[in-house]
Amino acid sequence: MFGYYLELAFRSLRRSLGLTVLMVLAIGFGVAASMSTYAVFRAMSGDPIPWKSSKLFFPQIDVWGPASRQGGQRGDGLPADMTYIDAMALMRQHRAAQQTAMYPILPTVYPDDPAEKSRAVPGHAVYAAFFAMLDVPFRYGSGWSSADDGHRARVAVIDSQLNQRLFGGANSVGKAIRLDGHSYRITGVLADWHPQPQFYDLANSNAFGPADQVFVPFATAVDQQLPTNGGMGCGQALPGPGFAGVLSSSCVWVAYMVELDDAAQVASYRSYLNGYAREQQQAGRFSWPPNTQLRDLSRWMDQMGVVPPESKVSLVVSFCLLLVCMVNAVGLLLAKFLRRSNEIGVRRALGASRAAIASQFAVEAGVVGLAGGVLGLLLTWLGVAWMHGVLPRQIAVLTRIDPSLLWQTLLLAIAATLLAGLYPILRATHVRPAMQLKID
Repeated sequence: MFGYYLELAFRSLRRSLGLTVLMVLAIGFGVAASMSTYAVFRAMSGDPIPWKSSKLFFPQIDVWGPASRQGGQRGDGLPADMTYIDAMALMRQHRAAQQTAMYPILPTVYPDDPAEKSRAVPGHAVYAAFFAMLDVPFRYGSGWSSADDGHRARVAVIDSQLNQRLFGGANSVGKAIRLDGHSYRITGVLADWHPQPQFYDLANSNAFGPADQVFVPFATAVDQQLPTNGGMGCGQALPGPGFAGVLSSSCVWVAYMVELDDAAQVASYRSYLNGYAREQQQAGRFSWPPNTQLRDLSRWMDQMGVVPPESKVSLVVSFCLLLVCMVNAVGLLLAKFLRRSNEIGVRRALGASRAAIASQFAVEAGVVGLAGGVLGLLLTWLGVAWMHGVLPRQIAVLTRIDPSLLWQTLLLAIAATLLAGLYPILRATHVRPAMQLKID
């Protein structure tokens, strides 16, 4: 029976070619606008580490007080980073399953080949736990050990791109790399790893910026006085000159991340964080009530505005456009179906049930939706291609049509057309046979 209804649908669509084209265009343009915008939104808001994001948390401590939050700051206004003093205290007390302090660096790499130019490369100073916490993949070797952290060893992990440039892609574990004039022993080479967004340090790094190419131990970077390549907020003047003054100041510039495996650990760490802030208040560092936050990765990305409000508004507007297109499709389908009232009346008089009439027209609406979906796919592909030319490169490379988007586009087109066809189908099934036969 489905094949018969399908044949009837194609005959009907060919008879009313103008209406058919208009319906396909309405659905195609509406779906394309929605899915093109959704492709960008999905690229920016996707979970960068879905198997572990619920276990990664980002603590905050209010070190500046309520007065610093006057002026419409984002979210709750707490500093996104920590002071060096607080970060080191939390690292020493080690109340999380795994934890790391970190800050972005931009050291200059000096190649051994004199023909190669030295250049600055982005990276991070982190603790050894960083690589296990984020399940960082390695092509050669591994990260350094916690003993290397304690000994302030000059070791480094580099990415595959830097390894290709310096060592031709060969296994470089154990070899030396010169950073800002100092020699570091390579312990590992990353496989292709460039999480987007770069979630582990949203406060200091561009969420969709270039990949980090080098990682060194946090304590070693501090010993070498490697400056931060990120932001630094200072509530008051530095207590002393130079890098030493920064370390003893209330400046916030150190990102902090912990891994907590279950709800009990989360509750315990939250209690510990509040207790630590209370201790600092009692010690005279703070004159305001303790104020802390502990957010998992999903809430942290929302807090840091990884997906700008403009993207969300654009997504809503695009789906409103789809709604307008569906309303137009309702009118076109209603006009098309009611023009066939005589045919419906004859079929009803010959014994066709309302369910049979509804099935016939639902198949016809589905064919229109499928055609609109195919057109929507083509237009979505053109829209994504256009966005590649206007969006920043880091976001553009994430905006693509994959199998999931393909099926979502087709299903959206068919579902939207069937939904738009509900009222016209209902009207068609209530055509009175006697009235149509009397007219004939």
